[in-house]
Amino acid sequence: PDQLAVVTEVDENGDDAEVDEEGELGGDEADASEDELLTRFNKMTFVVATRKLEQLPQWVKVSEVFKTDSDAPFLKRAGISGFDDPRYEKYSQRLARLRGIRKYVYRMDVLERTLSYDEVTEIFVRVNSLGAKLRSSDLALAQITAKWRHSLQTFLDFQSTCAQNGFELDLGLHLKNLMAFATGQSRFLTVGSLTLDVLQQAWKQACEGMEFALNFARSNLGIDSPALLSSPFLLVVLAYFGHRRDYALSTEEAQQLRYWALAANAKGRFSRGSSETILDQDLAIIRNGGGVNELIDRLRLQFGRLDITPEELEGRNQRSALFKTMFLAFRAAGAKDWRSHLAIALDHSGSQHRLQFHHIFPKALLRGSYTPREADDIANLAFIGGKTNRAISDKAPVTYLLPLVAQHGAAPFAAQCIPVEEELLALDHYKAFLQERRKRIAAALNAFIHATA
Repeated sequence: PDQLAVVTEVDENGDDAEVDEEGELGGDEADASEDELLTRFNKMTFVVATRKLEQLPQWVKVSEVFKTDSDAPFLKRAGISGFDDPRYEKYSQRLARLRGIRKYVYRMDVLERTLSYDEVTEIFVRVNSLGAKLRSSDLALAQITAKWRHSLQTFLDFQSTCAQNGFELDLGLHLKNLMAFATGQSRFLTVGSLTLDVLQQAWKQACEGMEFALNFARSNLGIDSPALLSSPFLLVVLAYFGHRRDYALSTEEAQQLRYWALAANAKGRFSRGSSETILDQDLAIIRNGGGVNELIDRLRLQFGRLDITPEELEGRNQRSALFKTMFLAFRAAGAKDWRSHLAIALDHSGSQHRLQFHHIFPKALLRGSYTPREADDIANLAFIGGKTNRAISDKAPVTYLLPLVAQHGAAPFAAQCIPVEEELLALDHYKAFLQERRKRIAAALNAFIHATA
């Protein structure tokens, strides 16, 4: 059974991470999967050990290599028994390069005590703009705290408050929101020129804006976790828009904003190209007095038609932004677990009720006849509780689904757009099943996005 996981974070370029295949659905930064670790391992990079990696004959612990100058134990473990082995010289050179780290000369610059805090901060930012890459938000934070002493705790306190309300967001996102309110754009390039008064006033407004954004996301969009956002940048636009409207929206304007936010989230507006550039486009529209119609026009310019087509779902998997919208649409349609009849939710207590995504046609059943990509198709995924998922295990849909339909009726499956016609549940009709379900999912997503709040 597969756990449902969505990871969001803000990196130095403002791009947000996509869905991870393992772990529960939540807003925490997830560890790399085994496959990702193995890929990095094969590229001779430093990775944290896992049980699987430690069993590989080429795996060496850095600490063990540093303890001895002899290559013999490591070469022997890798299966090299003599000098004539073509890998002998290559592996020996790698071990020598690793030990060479101990001889690396580190430069230390000691700053004079007479330097001011601002001067020290400026040096820190200049030095760290090269060499070891720091996130732009880290450098901005150094400049902000140089002018606004003890502000870090203020930022962390608000971050904690948001987390307690279900939105655990990267501190960099809150700083980007601060920049939007201070300058009308999201980049940190001008942060050094902002005065203390401007920063403090903008932070107060940014907090009010973020509170509006989170409330709008929860109450109007049905998004109650950052796990359901294709990018947290969406919150910055909502926050800034609410602020510029003095938090007084007409019924029509609120409905339009709901449509824009859900369409932008489903299409992955901030996941294409330079996400900061795209964010700044939206902020500029709002800054210049534009309305939601202009935001929708910009979205249409990016993607063309905004309605979701069955073809658009083809080849998508749990990493797609559409997967998150699918959950939102199914939950709004009243989708429930097929055994417990608990409504699908991200925060159920206990492992047996915790939400997972389930392959309707189990991957083990499809193996050999279909590719892993075809098995992970978004149209083969449904949302159920952990206990139900484990009970189904690798059973064929004809075996487990039809008895459930006979017992509970077709409604629980219609809520997740699952065809229950027996001929479509046969293994050799798998592609026809996907095609039919894509049509139903596309219709459900469009109805959800266009619905009135």
